Amino acid sequence: MFFTGFSRSASDVLRDQDARSKQSDREMLDNLHFIKDLGYQSKEALESGDLQCFAELMNIHWEHKKRRSSGMTNSQIDEWYQLARRNGAVGGKLIGAGGGGFLMFYAEDKVRLRRTMREAGLKEMRFRFDFEGTKVIVQT
Repeated sequence: MFFTGFSRSASDVLRDQDARSKQSDREMLDNLHFIKDLGYQSKEALESGDLQCFAELMNIHWEHKKRRSSGMTNSQIDEWYQLARRNGAVGGKLIGAGGGGFLMFYAEDKVRLRRTMREAGLKEMRFRFDFEGTKVIVQT
């Protein structure tokens, strides 16, 4: 996971999606239903340990998420995403509502991906899955 350096109010990105959903915009509703189905598929992939499939689903999710709002991404984020895909990332997506934040990837070649993204100026944010719930760690 890498911090893009861009931040944006989630409400700005979500406002348009909400309005279009309430207007029964067919394209928006179809996209959201598709994303929901991807969520179920992602859960199955993770539970079965199929990380390759999970990574591919993240990529599909990202491609569909970008279609929901023009503020979802920008040219720099798209460039970093493609750079990651060319350098070891099987799949990934921008975490959160969009417009900035963190790019998360699954990579077969983690060393190559980390080096490439660091050279591109992104800061890696290490994380791990926790099955005990949310924890806040404060470093002093």
